[in-house]
Amino acid sequence: MRFFFFIFLSAAVTITVYGQEDPMMDILESELKREMSEFSKANEPPYYLSYRLDESHTGVVTSSFGSLTGSSIHDSRILVTDIKVGDYSFDNSHPINTFDDLDMPAYGMMGGGGAVNLPSDNRPEAIRLMVWQQTQETYRNALSLYKALRNSSAAKKGEPVDDFSREIPSSHIDPALPEFSSFFNKAEWEGRIRKISAPFLSKQEIIDAEASMESGVERKYFVSSEGSRIVQNRTYAFLSIRGSIRADDGDVVPLHKSYFAFNPSDLPSDEEVLRDVNEMIGKLERLKSAPVAEPYTGPAILNAHAAGVFFHEIFGHRVEGHRLKDINDGQTFKGKVHEEVLPKSLSVIFDPTLSHFDGQAHNGHYQYDDEGVKAQQVKVVEDGILKTFLMPRTPIVNFSKSNGHGRAQAGAGAVSRQSNLIIENTKPVSMSDLRKMLISECKKQKKKYGYMFMDVVGGFTTTNRFMPNAFNIFPTEVYRVYVDGRPDELVRGVDLIGTPLTMFAEIRAADDKREVFTGFCGAESGSVPVTAISPSVFVKRIETQKKPLTQVDKPLLDRPATSQ
Repeated sequence: MRFFFFIFLSAAVTITVYGQEDPMMDILESELKREMSEFSKANEPPYYLSYRLDESHTGVVTSSFGSLTGSSIHDSRILVTDIKVGDYSFDNSHPINTFDDLDMPAYGMMGGGGAVNLPSDNRPEAIRLMVWQQTQETYRNALSLYKALRNSSAAKKGEPVDDFSREIPSSHIDPALPEFSSFFNKAEWEGRIRKISAPFLSKQEIIDAEASMESGVERKYFVSSEGSRIVQNRTYAFLSIRGSIRADDGDVVPLHKSYFAFNPSDLPSDEEVLRDVNEMIGKLERLKSAPVAEPYTGPAILNAHAAGVFFHEIFGHRVEGHRLKDINDGQTFKGKVHEEVLPKSLSVIFDPTLSHFDGQAHNGHYQYDDEGVKAQQVKVVEDGILKTFLMPRTPIVNFSKSNGHGRAQAGAGAVSRQSNLIIENTKPVSMSDLRKMLISECKKQKKKYGYMFMDVVGGFTTTNRFMPNAFNIFPTEVYRVYVDGRPDELVRGVDLIGTPLTMFAEIRAADDKREVFTGFCGAESGSVPVTAISPSVFVKRIETQKKPLTQVDKPLLDRPATSQ
């Protein structure tokens, strides 16, 4: 027989409170208490209930070739309800290794959570009604799935670890945010964005160009039956420019650049951005006639930006702890704790508590994760040795606690995700020494040239067992570095590919200057903001392949004359 105990663990709560109570938190907290009181009358009540509400105000302005193409402001309130039936050791989130004797319709309901858009007119009765409706539906699904799992022999197989970790509840309330209109001046940015994209008009060969600005304020609420009550703010401003040119063979070649800050006023000035736009135009003109690179295997230098994406894609996703509980995952590092997985000179840290590095804001910064756990610095690799994993509240063997890395996009359920990835190097060398290593290794391998990957736009990796555990990084600026001393040659059409363990074994050195790459990472729990901070690295052997061709029809008529 199961017994239900509803207890708010107030004695164990860590408290940081600023300003006045928040009316929305009052609604969520009082409704959670009422729902849990009602659930206590059920035959199989939940042992855990949480509400996570993401309230956001977002402004987006875009322009192309100096003309405004979009301008909007969007508001949303998305509530995620998480209900767990059973107990911490076995509940409706329990993983299974086979579906042979499981009620598939019940499993398909994904009973652990649900999402709904809440009203925006601030009427408490309307908000309470929708919370109540969503809670009922989520409970029905959770209970149905729990019963199916409990009666399944397949669910009883696997490793003896709990399904949900016990954590100390926290209480934290950030002060109220200012009005969005005082944070983001849409009219001002419409003019600035037009100005930033206008220089692309000067070149007939440029077929696509855009400047965009997205700015937002988010107020994130979390309340749970364990006693957590958290309200935290996030603000951001993301400015990006991109342009594409038609190469001599018809292929379309793009370049990208972006800037991130917590406030629009902290972004670079128009003059600085326009200098970068003109530099991009110059590179596009060079790419127009640049040779297409052939498939290659040999030495290379990954410049800091490229190295940051490399470590994020190839290493970071493989230390996200929830994957090690999934029998279908490749589990690259599952048996490698306390083993050397990188050169001894390198350490890998994930630190969401870090808001800035070298004056640059970090997109992966937060105070509490999306499961209500306080953000923590996690040294995953120390002097080349694997120490731990990024953990949500989903325990794995030998790692029973969260370290504040349960993250999700608004509307999605949280899993372990990366935050601010930081590569530390105890034996730095200069970039000139990296180039000497590159040329020396090219000579040993009888290569006429090696590669320098200066910048990338992103990448992806696969970690499951049904496909090769490979990665693909998308470089945008790549140079051949010749052994005979001729100038570096810009090339195009290169993708950096490979398999992780092989690639890690080929890292030989890193330089003495770290740079910041800011972006967004997409995975099971949606898109989350991340940052990577890395030095440039020398790799003894990489592999490339040709990019897919992107072609558009050549114009039948000359482009109209333009004036700026």
